[in-house]
Amino acid sequence: MLGKKIKFKLPKAPGKNFLKGKFVILEPANPSKHGRDLFETFSLDKQGLLWKYMPDGPFKNINQLKNYIKNTDCFFYAIYSKRHKKYCGLASYLRIQPKAGSIEVGYITYSPILRRTVEATETMYLMMKNVFETLKYRRYEWKCNNGNAKSKNAALRLGFKFEGVFRQAAVIKGRNRDTAWFSVIDKEWKKLKKGYLEYFSSKNLDKNLNQKRSLKFT
Repeated sequence: MLGKKIKFKLPKAPGKNFLKGKFVILEPANPSKHGRDLFETFSLDKQGLLWKYMPDGPFKNINQLKNYIKNTDCFFYAIYSKRHKKYCGLASYLRIQPKAGSIEVGYITYSPILRRTVEATETMYLMMKNVFETLKYRRYEWKCNNGNAKSKNAALRLGFKFEGVFRQAAVIKGRNRDTAWFSVIDKEWKKLKKGYLEYFSSKNLDKNLNQKRSLKFT
């Protein structure tokens, strides 16, 4: 009735380490170092669709973007694409709760050159790997506007499991937000990691980094 007893050690907080992969490097975001590349690549989104479901943005100038990175209460990573040789996205850890062993990924903002690429997938893999293998959390969360079908589909593709909808959970830009909840827990990571590594293998990606088969966890 009270739940199973567990051996639980408090996980670590995200630190200053870079998360390095085959295709991307994630660096703790520095507005001075990363701001110009990010503003330029975000500006390729002429309709501002990147920010449709975000509480902030789009930003009219680089200083607004720098202030966003600096002042948002999240642990941001700037995403460096080895292929494009520039920083072209942001993703963060938030709702960091060591006593519960829970941490969330969010504020995921991919410029048009990063969206729907192997680099975007590897970004999520590196952050998940860091959560379970280095920081030692037991629960990894993904939340999004319930009306954001693309985000919900992305969560499922990446191995998160749908948990339900919190109705009237927030007000964003003057609009109601019902929030869809997804999660991965530590015991699921081994299977997910195997699927990611098979996806990133040279057998699955051609010389242009196009996939031969989609990401699968079997």
